[in-house]
Amino acid sequence: MNFHKMHGLGNDFVVVAADRLPDDPCGLAQAVCDRHFGVGADGLVFVLPSERADVSMRIFNADGSEAEQCGNAIRCVGKFAFEQGLVSRAALTVETRAGVQRIWLDVSDGRVGAVKVDMGPPVLEGPKIPVAVDRAPVVDHPVTVDGRTFAVTAVSMGNPHAVVFVDDAPTFPVTEWGPKLEAHPLFPQRTNVEFVSVRRPDEVDMRVWERGVGPTLACGTGACATVVAGALTGRTARAARVHLAGGTLHIEWDEGTGHVFMTGPAHTVFTGTWLAENAMRAIRRYV
Repeated sequence: MNFHKMHGLGNDFVVVAADRLPDDPCGLAQAVCDRHFGVGADGLVFVLPSERADVSMRIFNADGSEAEQCGNAIRCVGKFAFEQGLVSRAALTVETRAGVQRIWLDVSDGRVGAVKVDMGPPVLEGPKIPVAVDRAPVVDHPVTVDGRTFAVTAVSMGNPHAVVFVDDAPTFPVTEWGPKLEAHPLFPQRTNVEFVSVRRPDEVDMRVWERGVGPTLACGTGACATVVAGALTGRTARAARVHLAGGTLHIEWDEGTGHVFMTGPAHTVFTGTWLAENAMRAIRRYV
């Protein structure tokens, strides 16, 4: 299996072009993403043919679960598809489990730098996110875990997010509270958790605990959810720079269309070949 190791702001993926999914993509993702016995990544991404778009994307987290969407991964897919000749235009569409999304590539000398993605409108109805609160929007909802109460604003960007505003996101103990909120009964499909502090209305810091992965250097859909939550609560403008541990994304929640637009980089680190015998040996570790 030939692959490209790619990342968006340090949120890293093994990206593979294929005609179809393998028989056990969940087990393969666990094996490939293992940072000691595999290639090492936050997720395994398959770029596949699509009848609805230029290409389709399926992403499996490091724990083997499948994600509906991933903002950093879709930027990598756009770069991969163009530079590998799967598409020839700087504007393309990608089919995800969350729907078909539009991408615009900043191309120079045949190479892709920044990628802008139309992430679509946020989902704000509690049952559709989903959260166990029949309200729209779910803003600053109190969630108590281990004796501490957090004010959670829930947003889906094709996948569920719980945004929590704190005093200082860069120093907040994400690994302590992230997994507890991810698995809270309020979230029937678990949730990604963003801890956010506001520098000023158009600039925030964010740290993330990703569902099925843990702490990562960046989360594109989480950055989108953060700006939506900031606008809903009056803490931020509808456009803001979101500073993550791995770098910065520009997010805009367009008032006219209601869509969220994300702009940021994507990088290829190296290419390689995953050997079938190693794959089977590694997969057996998880059976």
